[in-house]
Formats: sequence, structure tokens, C-alpha cells
Amino acid sequence: MSEPADPLYEPLRGVDAALLARYDQPGPRYTSYPTAVEFAPLDAQGYEALLRTADESFDDPLSVYMHLPFCHERCLFCACHVIISPDYSRAVPYLDRVCQEIDMLAERLPRRRQVAQLHLGGGTPTYYKPADLGRMLAHFLERFPARPDAELAVEIDPRVTTLEHIDMLAEHGFNRLSMGIQDFTPEVQEVIHRSQTLEQTERLMDRARARGFHGLNADLIYGLPLQTPETFRRTVDQVIALEVDRVAMYSFAFVPWMRGHQRKLSEETLPDRDTKFALFALAREQFLEAGYVPIGMDHFARAGDELALARGRHQLRRNFQGYSVVPAPDVIGIGISAIGDIGGTYVQNEKKLSTYEAALEVGRLPVERGLSRSDDDDLRRYVIHELMCNFRVDVGTVERRFGIDFAQYFNEDLRGLERHVDEQMVRVDAERVEVTPLGELFVRNVAMCFDRYWREQHQGQDTPVFSRTV
Repeated sequence: MSEPADPLYEPLRGVDAALLARYDQPGPRYTSYPTAVEFAPLDAQGYEALLRTADESFDDPLSVYMHLPFCHERCLFCACHVIISPDYSRAVPYLDRVCQEIDMLAERLPRRRQVAQLHLGGGTPTYYKPADLGRMLAHFLERFPARPDAELAVEIDPRVTTLEHIDMLAEHGFNRLSMGIQDFTPEVQEVIHRSQTLEQTERLMDRARARGFHGLNADLIYGLPLQTPETFRRTVDQVIALEVDRVAMYSFAFVPWMRGHQRKLSEETLPDRDTKFALFALAREQFLEAGYVPIGMDHFARAGDELALARGRHQLRRNFQGYSVVPAPDVIGIGISAIGDIGGTYVQNEKKLSTYEAALEVGRLPVERGLSRSDDDDLRRYVIHELMCNFRVDVGTVERRFGIDFAQYFNEDLRGLERHVDEQMVRVDAERVEVTPLGELFVRNVAMCFDRYWREQHQGQDTPVFSRTV
């Protein structure tokens, strides 16, 4: 490995096997705080009330996440909520149900319709034929028009996505694509049931650029079966050559107790802890050498990208769509299992297709569970997201915003943080809590010190509910 002078590289030099062993534990990724494991049953009447209140803020735009869960086949690494169906006719009626939910939401938000962010996730949104998917998108955008500067993004699987898909998405105003790559190594692809070629991916990216997409993202996963530093280095080199704007490089969440299909993967073929970290370290160095800026714990962006600029200003945000700079205070979830964030309450739709359909059939919003955040939740959410996004917490800002004495309120949390101070993961003084470059690699562990639910309910559990932090 080369030895650049840039201090961004130095954290990797301070990591050894003993440190990895100390920091390797189950822990949340903090897509939300509190995390989804704390959600409890929520009735449709409660959601109706939240939407009525949200409609009063009619000057504020909305962020929308739409879940399209169908896939032709299952990728063995996947931990997403998906429905496997080679039978296309089974999946088409789902789009009609989504349109029905869209209409119900539009009726309850008569004054608040403008969208600043729309994200299609899955499953595989491009599982659907372009005409069918386009019909549903037109239905949505007629009722919830996008602002001129809106971010319209979609996750695609290059194996099933056609040039016609790209054209249709462009015609509906989409400007961002996230392409699932995971790994280009044929042996790895075969064992995870995800075989795709570099040429497939490159062809779609070329078409997207020609159609005006200004954000092309690649998703990679490290820690997959049969991955080695040598093979993953080749994959990263290929991704850099594609000149993508952003990269999400996720740690493989091996959770067979939650996702039974992962039992088909032999644990003996997974990289051990030290090798897995080496995969991340090598890839991180490659992206930095290519001019990318590290974003949060596992993303990278080109230096001129809005995420990189926001990181420099310490203004990054994080929601269920990932890292963001979009100014939309409320998130609406559409489709099975979709999670929204409305007026201080997380709201999740029914997870099963049958119960989702049954709710819509009787004219009920298909909400299943959620969590109304307390003042303590909102305070800790702010602190944890500042750590996860911007790697520092300004004490004075927190005290003014929430009317607390930081040292007194977080006395127990700061005591738990002391071991991370000793490990040179974080610096603490009267003005700020600041994660060091080394601590950025283990920011989940640092953030867990401020997680009351983790401390009181999950720490030391015999059966983990979260993936490992290393």
C-alpha cells in the first residue's frame, strides 16, 4: 500500500487486529434514531392526524420514499424487504395499489403536494416494464408535482434494466441513478446469485449521461463470500473508471437469524474480520487517491458533489434515503414496509402484501407501526446524526436548540465515551464532541454511547438484532 502524506490516509495506519477485536460488536447503522426495532403498533387514525397537521405546513416541500418490492430472483446477500416473483402478472396489480395509496395521501394533503425528493427503492423498481412503471410515475407526479430543483432518484439492477427504462425515467424528470454493483468478480457474483457484467453497467451509465442524469451512484458491498483484497481492488478500479459521482460501500450484513436465505451462504467463505477491514481500507485509499471525498462512514463523493460541499460546511443530513442535503422536513412512505417521518413520528406501512392490500380495499391507510419521538429522542437523534454525518457535535448549538446543559444531561453518555477518548477515537471539551479521523472508521461505536435504547435494552443481548460494526 502506498504512503500518501494526506492525513485522510493516516487512520488506516492506526488499526490493528486488537483494536478491531475491541470494536467489533453488533450495533445500529442509525438510518434513524430511535431505530426501527423500537417501533410499536400505530393505527391509521393516528397517521390521519399527522397528515392533517403536516398539511398545515404547506410551504414546506415533501420527501417521498416509494417501495417497489418485486424481484425476479433473490440475491443471497440481500437484507431488504423483497418479494420474489418470476411471474410478472402477479406483480402488476401492486402498481394499482400504490396508485390507490397515492390518491389517499393526496386527498389528505390537499395543500401540501410539492416534492423536493423522490426515491424509488426495492426490490427492483425496474423489474416493471417501462410502460407500466411510467404509468404509475405519471399518476404520482400529477398529484405530487416535483419542484424544478427536485432530486428524483431510482435504484436499478443493471441485469434487468433496459435503455428504454432509462429513457422513460428521464422523460419523467429523474436525474439520479443508484446502480447495484456489489462486486464485479465472477466467482463472488456466482455465489451470491448476482451475475452482471461491467459492459451491462457501462452501457446504462452512458445512456443515463446522454439523457441528462447528473448523479450516477454505484453501490458496493465488502465482506461478501470469496472476496479478497486483490479481487476487490480490481472491482474498485473498474468503478472508478466508470467515473461515478457517488459510491456507497456497505459492509455486508450477515444476519441469517433475520434473513433465512443467507443460510445458503457458507460462513467459512466469508472474509474474516481482519480481511474484511482490509477490503474497506484498500478501497477507501483507492477512492481517496482518485479524488473522492469520504462522506459519513461508508460513502464517497466527487469533490464538487453537493454532498462533499455539505460535508465541508458540516451541513450533511441523513434520512431513510441516505445522506442528503434536501430541505424537506417530512418524509412520506409509500408501498409495503415503507417508512415515513411525519411531524416527529416515524410511520411504517404494512410489511405483508396481503395486509397492505386488505387495508386499501377498505379505504384505510396501510400503516402498521411507528414511533412518536419524545423530546429526549429528538435531542439524541440530533446528536447521533451530527456524529454520523458531520463527525462533530457543537455543544453550544445543542444547548441553545434544546435548552439543556450538555455536560449535565449527557453525564452518563460522556462517561461511556471516555474509553473512545482513550482510544483516540474522539476528542471532548467544553465546546464540542469531535470524532477523530481514526474514529470516523468506527463512528457507529461512538454514536452508540448516546443511544439510550441501546444502553438500556440491547447492549449485551444474547441474540443480536443488529449487524456487526466491523
